[in-house]
Amino acid sequence: MRNCLENWRKLKLRIKADTYLQENIRHILEDGYMDENPRPKYKDGTPAHTYSVNHVFRTYNLAAGEFPITTLRPIAWKTGIKEILTIYQKPTNDISEMEKIGVTWWSDWDIGDGTIGQRYGATVSRYDLINNLIKDIQLDPYGRRKVVSLWQETDLRETPGLAPCAFLTIWNVREKYLDMCMIQRSGDILTASGAGGINEVQYAALLMMIARHCGYEPGVFSHFVANEQIYDRHVDQGRKLVQRYWDTLSKHPVNPRLVMNTDAKDFYDITIDDFTMENYTPLKPQLKLELGI
Repeated sequence: MRNCLENWRKLKLRIKADTYLQENIRHILEDGYMDENPRPKYKDGTPAHTYSVNHVFRTYNLAAGEFPITTLRPIAWKTGIKEILTIYQKPTNDISEMEKIGVTWWSDWDIGDGTIGQRYGATVSRYDLINNLIKDIQLDPYGRRKVVSLWQETDLRETPGLAPCAFLTIWNVREKYLDMCMIQRSGDILTASGAGGINEVQYAALLMMIARHCGYEPGVFSHFVANEQIYDRHVDQGRKLVQRYWDTLSKHPVNPRLVMNTDAKDFYDITIDDFTMENYTPLKPQLKLELGI
């Protein structure tokens, strides 16, 4: 009993994203189901099968210091924030423009014209999504219609391209705080969507920027993934992360903290150089993950 209580105490002291990540990986490996006839393929042409679970939910109180970045492996947090800026601040679907600032992973989804199609930044630009969001927060702070959707059927039918994975955000004012829930249709837990991965980092940063612009403090950030998966060639890597968590159970790292080092209040004036990540010492080596495209 004493050992159980001691382990429980140690777990309570762990970084929240790390605990979520190992729990979610174990859930997929122990309880997940395997897909059939998958669309993605590895570069050698082999079908990229996945083990999945449905309806995964995580929540972090940014105001209480719960920033969503895992320390179980290095996360390219700066590149993730750069990508979110190309979607919402300087929206573009031009792969060359993304590569100029170091976002290099979109080339596999080039539809043949140097773009990713009428997707992501192109959708934000077409419907003026961010300016409309800011206006709604300022004019009707307690309204419950602050929804930003990258899933626009007209756009999806207009061109080919990867359908948006993280596609919906819902925003709510709560006294002095701005809260946001991000909804994702599909997520590869080890490459992007998992607890404390790039998707959570970049959308938490977006919440911080919009809150600053509108005069609020960033509050609760929540993340719902409709289907979260591990590719069959990533299973051993997932197990390694779980083992890292338990091997370092006695250590109590300080929560990492994303800081905006700028007095800028306008969303469009904030740059990647204004961000620093404090107390971030991730475990190494980095994972090597073969993508299914």
